[in-house]
Amino acid sequence: MKNSMSFYLFFSIVTVFLSFPCMYAQDAIPVLPSPLNPLQMSEQTREMHYSVRLITVRDSLPGSFVHVLDNVIEDKNHSLSVFFQKLSDMAGPVRVVHIGDSHVRGHLYPLVTRRCLENDFGSESVFPDTISYRTSGLARETGEPGIVYHIYGINGATSLTFSDEEKVKEIASLHPDLIIVSFGTNEAHSRRYQVQTHKSQVDKLLFMLREACPEVTFLLTTPPGAYVGRRKVRTINPRTVWAAHVIKEYAQEHQIAVWDMYNIIGGKTDACRNWTKHNMLRPDGIHFTPEGYRLQGNLLHQALIKAYNNYVATRLE
Repeated sequence: MKNSMSFYLFFSIVTVFLSFPCMYAQDAIPVLPSPLNPLQMSEQTREMHYSVRLITVRDSLPGSFVHVLDNVIEDKNHSLSVFFQKLSDMAGPVRVVHIGDSHVRGHLYPLVTRRCLENDFGSESVFPDTISYRTSGLARETGEPGIVYHIYGINGATSLTFSDEEKVKEIASLHPDLIIVSFGTNEAHSRRYQVQTHKSQVDKLLFMLREACPEVTFLLTTPPGAYVGRRKVRTINPRTVWAAHVIKEYAQEHQIAVWDMYNIIGGKTDACRNWTKHNMLRPDGIHFTPEGYRLQGNLLHQALIKAYNNYVATRLE
């Protein structure tokens, strides 16, 4: 029985990693031949799925990337426990709202994470959608239990862009259990970047979101890295390291979980070089190829599942 359950979980995870078509983030995402249908589980399979609890996940961080860190979420205060408990119970829809800049607006990076989580926890809570660059990234709910993953990005956005009453109300109207906050690229692109200003802007956004969604859990992410300057004389953006530091430091000071993609990928010395040597960065030096965004989405999913498995394992002890 244990072997059959392990095979089912392994097969589900492998299937989802092979199922994503080639899609561009800043260009229009090609329309899929047909919508991806919700994962339908028989009652017996569902019982197996939730009785096992631990989810099989593989680490897709390329072995040829250098100076990388373990792909994990930093959460010493276990701030994600409430969200993970809801995932474990799955008594109704469990909602994630992922907000951010053009990396999120391109849809592919968070869409990969969404599809993986739907495969893990079921997608009966959302109607099948064909998501393209021209469509909304907001999911359409059925009311059934399962994961609901909303994508809300704006090109050129910073944390200050979302510190707007109407945008915060829109986020709150989605009733999120977890808000993933992904900014930093555009803050660091400004030559007038100042650490304290950036930290104040992060604090303003998080304060407004907490006021509107007092029960919500947060996950902050750091930017992936970028180049600045003209194409033939581009250099690695020296300010990204400070932007990533501000986000990570803010998370630690306020006991918020953080996924430090910047340093996981290689940090100041190798984040950009790892992307470029694998042809995962677009010619503009800021945005990524489909392979780059798919890797980011897979890595975020894997980090979430590692943290979830740790939570479940702790409860089972």
